Amino acid sequence: MPSRKFADGEVVMGRWPGSVLYYEVQVTSYDDVAHLYTVKYKDGTELALKESDIRSQSSFKHRKSQSSSSSPSRRSNTRSRSRSRSPGRPAKGRRRSASQSREHKDDKKKAIQETSLALLVLVLLKPSENNTKRYNGEPESTEKNDTSCIILEQKLKPDLEIKRVLEQYSLRPRKDDKKKEEIYSEKKTFVALKPIEKVPTKTKELEFGGRIGTFTLMLFLPATVLYLLLLCKQDDPSLLNFPPLPALESLWDGRVFGVFLLWFFLQAVFYLLPIGKVVEGLPLSTGRRLEYRINGFYAFLLTAAAVGVLLYFQFELHYLYDHFMQFAVSAAVFSLALSIYLYIRSLRAPEEELAPGGNSGYFIYDFFTGHELNPRIGSFDLKYFCELRPGLIGWVVINLAMLLAEMKIHNLSVPSLSMILVNSFQFLYVVDALWNEEAVLTTMDITHDGFGFMLAFGDLVWVPFVYSLQAFYLVGHPTTITWPVAVAITVLNCIGYYIFRSANSQKNNFRRNPADPKLANLKFIPTATGKGLLVTGWWGFVRHPNYLGDIIMALAWSLPCGFNHILPYFYVIYFICLLVHREARDEHHCKQKYGLAWERYCQRVPYRIFPYIY
Repeated sequence: MPSRKFADGEVVMGRWPGSVLYYEVQVTSYDDVAHLYTVKYKDGTELALKESDIRSQSSFKHRKSQSSSSSPSRRSNTRSRSRSRSPGRPAKGRRRSASQSREHKDDKKKAIQETSLALLVLVLLKPSENNTKRYNGEPESTEKNDTSCIILEQKLKPDLEIKRVLEQYSLRPRKDDKKKEEIYSEKKTFVALKPIEKVPTKTKELEFGGRIGTFTLMLFLPATVLYLLLLCKQDDPSLLNFPPLPALESLWDGRVFGVFLLWFFLQAVFYLLPIGKVVEGLPLSTGRRLEYRINGFYAFLLTAAAVGVLLYFQFELHYLYDHFMQFAVSAAVFSLALSIYLYIRSLRAPEEELAPGGNSGYFIYDFFTGHELNPRIGSFDLKYFCELRPGLIGWVVINLAMLLAEMKIHNLSVPSLSMILVNSFQFLYVVDALWNEEAVLTTMDITHDGFGFMLAFGDLVWVPFVYSLQAFYLVGHPTTITWPVAVAITVLNCIGYYIFRSANSQKNNFRRNPADPKLANLKFIPTATGKGLLVTGWWGFVRHPNYLGDIIMALAWSLPCGFNHILPYFYVIYFICLLVHREARDEHHCKQKYGLAWERYCQRVPYRIFPYIY
């Protein structure tokens, strides 16, 4: 743990983010985890700065004293005296050794190089044109930047005078001139073009209970899926009415596994089709942006056409209902095999391609959370593909199979109103996700989490087989609801969907282009990272409005199942627990990333998910 250089309360010079200008600031605190200093400028602005962006006042005062000692009168007297002496005979009382003379010349050359670099930066930045900054939707005045540049130029005048004197009296050999030009050229290239590369470090803070917790989850999650599906098959699906364990041979069917593989690779073919636009994701730690083809909605339409053809040729789609348990086991086995492959290939991945949250060095933890951030086979992104395609589209197909199974088992000419509501609400949710597919590129699943057992099992098993729990429950436990109740539930779902969609759109648009004129009415808190924290709109109402919309929709999906059993509401309970965990994780991540700006945001927006409650 490196020791801190500046103490609380110390007055230092802090660099303004995105510029070369230093201002007098006061150190208020220090974050030992993020290694960031919180400083306060004279105008009251507080920012989190790195130690490399802070200098002591003595370094600036030293330059000032040097410039004041080199007054024109002294330089003039020195020149007049030097003309009367022989160049080879030093003045009395001012003799220097050869090493001292070289050091003196090196200091002067260094001063000239720093001066040239600073002037170059001033020319490149053009503060009056490009260095304006939006704060709460208003552009910052350029007058302040211009004044700062004038002050900087005045501070550099003594160095320019030194340069003029050295050139006039030819105090440098020509080889030094050539060397200076090379250094100047290198620095110019660095300032204008070269990005700063960041290499991921080892994961220090372990989530999910660390190694023991992740190992437990790897056993608990498949057991939970098996328990819920067996419970739905019972006449009395009470949570405490443990179902008998089926024979192991009844859980596996080679034909079912073949159908699952066919489904997975069919979606992979749809993913590879050259249709849909190609967009770039957010910058990686190296500054590189990966490309993604946005064609999930087209894949959904092609899947719908394929299912329509199967139904036209009298294919019994309720085959999914009859072998639902075997399909879940097949998906679990496949996700485990995929996770093993992902971990083995991640061992050969470069350090900068590893996930920041899955690089702990512990096998179980990294295997669960995902060791590699964006595993790809050529242009085929495995994590991005599994995020929306096989599981999410499969969820809609499973719901349709449950609807047809209900009609067949109960001899209905039309599905029940409850089944129609569940299918419609969840169909809307999936179509919305695929229509707004590009938005998933800004989520933590893509930008932060690696692809390991957690996401593989979640995308391929948990989403299609647990999220369809309400439809599966209604097949064996039909529930009758009235039209007024159905209307009320529909209104509730629409409210949740509106909050969910508008909040996500607001966030994604702001992340993509904060300068969009459509977002001019939004106010935000600037951070040291260059990003802003929205404090108006939905994100000024609660800190995670998208989670609030999710929970309201989850409740609307469960209400058509009635209140005879709590099993259909397992999804709501699980969803609340999941989002509370994610919220706590986001809070910790944002506090480390944004520092004091996040504390100011929390003061402006005190409620996390539920207004006036939590």
